Amino acid sequence: MRGFVDRHLLYSFSFFIFAVINQVPASLNFQTQEQSKLEKLPSCAACKVLTESFKKGIEKTKRGKFEGGDSAWEEDKLKSYAKSEIRLTEIQEHLCKDVQKGEIQCHDLAEELESIIEDWWFNQQDAYPDIHDYICIDQTKRCCPKNHFGPKCTKCPGFPDKVCNNNGKCKGAGTRKGNGQCLCDKNYAGETCTECAQGYYESYRDEDKLLCSICHPACANGCTGGGSAECQGECRSGWRLVENQGCVDINECLESKKYCPGNQFCVNKEGNYTCLTCDKACNGCTGDGPDMCIDCAEGYHEQDNICINSDILGRKRTENMARYATYFGLCAATCIILQKNVYAASAIGLLVGLYISVSEYMIATTGVQNTSPNFDFLPPMV
Repeated sequence: MRGFVDRHLLYSFSFFIFAVINQVPASLNFQTQEQSKLEKLPSCAACKVLTESFKKGIEKTKRGKFEGGDSAWEEDKLKSYAKSEIRLTEIQEHLCKDVQKGEIQCHDLAEELESIIEDWWFNQQDAYPDIHDYICIDQTKRCCPKNHFGPKCTKCPGFPDKVCNNNGKCKGAGTRKGNGQCLCDKNYAGETCTECAQGYYESYRDEDKLLCSICHPACANGCTGGGSAECQGECRSGWRLVENQGCVDINECLESKKYCPGNQFCVNKEGNYTCLTCDKACNGCTGDGPDMCIDCAEGYHEQDNICINSDILGRKRTENMARYATYFGLCAATCIILQKNVYAASAIGLLVGLYISVSEYMIATTGVQNTSPNFDFLPPMV
């Protein structure tokens, strides 16, 4: 009885733990959603979120032509609905509900700017087709036009067609914040992104465009072109400076024992190297595979310049004896059944014959019974 009670308590406790564990992700997800709703966005970003939500409402409340009837009457009805108070109310009912970040702030801002939104809806749509321009830029002065920045909406460097030479972004663009400085892309530098950054070279330039490409990995202090011979100054680690050749890769594998001690071999790379473990048949090697051994490992011996397992022949003989014994046992069992039931023995004999034929065919074609590895893919030994 006590054992039953203990098991019951254990099952109940396990179920409780399982329920709690499965509830945690849902709880965390709910908390994350609530935090996103309460998030406070910068002034301009909040206004953009509000106007974008309003634009989605405009799109959702569009109405096509009615089916059948008087087309002139239908068109008149659609025009009257397009800027109607009914449509505005429909949009406002769903305003900000699609917002993921700053939903509460969006609702508060919609309430604060309700009269300005209504003024745009009934009176300013023709003059300001984009509600964002009217509300966020003209009326509330929360944002600036594209590629303008700061309290006075100053033009960004290079405005209008070559802002930051089209190789960067103007800090504060579109907002009443920022100082208008250019934040250059990683390839570029300079006050207005008209130069190549350290580690890049000028691969193309005309009146309208500058293209900077990355230097060769060998170059430590810049370059004049894309090759290792065009490095300026010193070379990076793993390279050496050679006169008239520039930065040349150091082949660490020429001193393999120094860089890859023990039962490893060295593989050279540009500016680096990698140590790989020798084949298990090797005790020291110059490359991958049992044919690249310096000496054979314990339990292996050399045959035709390849280290093979010394015990492989004995193992194969034992495997052959076991296989033939299995065949004999199957045939003997079939003969015993034959004395009892001819039909059953015939079926079983057919299956045994098929099994032996397939087994021998697989062994013959795959070479699994060879006493030494198959290295036909290797080039002839010189």
